Amino acid sequence: MQSQEQDKEYVLDQAKRMGVKFVRLWFTDILGFLKGFAITVEELEDALENGMGFDGSSIQGYARIDESDMVAMPDPSTFVILPWRPKGEAAVARMFCDILTPEGKPYHSDPRYVLKRNLQRAADMGFTYYVGPELEYFYFKDSTAPEVLDRGGYFDLIPRDEAVDLRRETVLMLEEMGIHVEYSHHEVAPSQHEIDLHYADALTMADWAMTHRLVVKEVAIRNGVYATFMPKPIFGENGSGMHTHMSLFRGDKNAFFDPDDPLHLSDVAYKFIAGLLRHAREITLVTNQWINSYKRLVPGYEAPVYLSWARRNRSDMIRVPEYQPGKERATRIEYRAPDPACNPYLAFAVMLAAGLEGIEKGYECPPPVEENVYEMSEARRKELGIGTLPDSLEEAIAECEKSDVVRRALGDEVFYKLLDNKRLEWDRYRVQVHQWEIDTYLPIL
Repeated sequence: MQSQEQDKEYVLDQAKRMGVKFVRLWFTDILGFLKGFAITVEELEDALENGMGFDGSSIQGYARIDESDMVAMPDPSTFVILPWRPKGEAAVARMFCDILTPEGKPYHSDPRYVLKRNLQRAADMGFTYYVGPELEYFYFKDSTAPEVLDRGGYFDLIPRDEAVDLRRETVLMLEEMGIHVEYSHHEVAPSQHEIDLHYADALTMADWAMTHRLVVKEVAIRNGVYATFMPKPIFGENGSGMHTHMSLFRGDKNAFFDPDDPLHLSDVAYKFIAGLLRHAREITLVTNQWINSYKRLVPGYEAPVYLSWARRNRSDMIRVPEYQPGKERATRIEYRAPDPACNPYLAFAVMLAAGLEGIEKGYECPPPVEENVYEMSEARRKELGIGTLPDSLEEAIAECEKSDVVRRALGDEVFYKLLDNKRLEWDRYRVQVHQWEIDTYLPIL
């Protein structure tokens, strides 16, 4: 592994060799919107040493106006050339940044720092946290209405499907940026698609997920269409999820694997599952943070609603992919609740925190539920002790605000800022008169 100084030298050398003129410094606000500004290559060496100051007062969840000075400190390990610039122009590169105070200390409202803190907690327990998300999204003709490009379904190969070329261009661009793609395919709903990233450590993956969303949108715009990660843009069709595969490693050994267990899961894995199940309702505000997120989390559209786990059953919130002999490193759990419009830094942080809570406190894992939970009677679900995720942003706020696990994972600053933001979103939605109400009530009342 290279040292920080070697990384800096590499960046300076690459910038010179590739003819870079501008470097974009990226970071995110607490809602997961990508932010950034550009510097010229002449400022690069100083930026790598001292960071670049900026006004954080207008960034969602960042500093108040009277303490707005922030420093963006580039992470040289994230340096890549942006491949969508026209050929013949001076090259443009990007680096993700850690946000610091003017005193050079980590800024507590920086989502990247929030994730780093939780990864350190795992490291102190001897673990490295790996994730592999499946990001679903839609292509539409433009951003004004959900007008689909195709009527395809799951894994469909459609003759002259323009989205095949869009996905291909996107995958090639991601690979050019050093982001490893595992699968790409048409999803269940019309005009819905999925590009899955090969698993990596959670910090790298959060950076990749942010880049993934931008590249998908960039390629769409270049081809005259619009891509959206909105969780449920079309009524009556499946919404978009971000099923997240997770594992903990101790060095080179998968801490979730046990060769003697019937499901090949270790005690650590069972306790991690138990932690996710117990705290799922609390973390849902972070993994599913929008009003629209709860239009996806309804029975009948492959989105998880019930707090259960199973080996094969995709109606459960947590699925354990079947073990394949010789692939111990691939032993993992799949958490199916998040949607792709979340902030990946905060989402990975709270999922990890919930699982670690189960390990630290020795939670007992309930037995797997291999029946179809959607088709169970309410009495049967009650008998098995199967609860449900929140069914609205309002309920998710109420669950989150009483959660000590989420508050510790996010830190007080992010925790209370996020709650304030989401209460405001809910209030604005609650007082709106929606088209459904006009269509339903105006003709009869």
